[in-house]
Amino acid sequence: MATTESTEGKSGPKRIGAPAAMHHAAAQLAQMLQCEPGSVSALKGTDDGWSADVEVVEIQRVPDTASVMASYRVYLDDQGELVGYERTRRYARGQIDR
Repeated sequence: MATTESTEGKSGPKRIGAPAAMHHAAAQLAQMLQCEPGSVSALKGTDDGWSADVEVVEIQRVPDTASVMASYRVYLDDQGELVGYERTRRYARGQIDR
């Protein structure tokens, strides 16, 4: 197991990098919600790990632009494990922010 020295001189597990955090956020949320992940639209390091905004398809419709999308804020610990999530927005796929 990889370790790194903290500022206090103690050893602990190494924090995962941004690309791995993006992958973990999308995959774990999709598994929890049983929805297709669209993309990770934001990722930010926090004191406790990572915060990511993940877009998912909540309701698939034809045509595609009529599908219902949702944005979820996902919270991960330093190792990339999901510790919480919340839906922050719901919108039609073809909708553009102004």
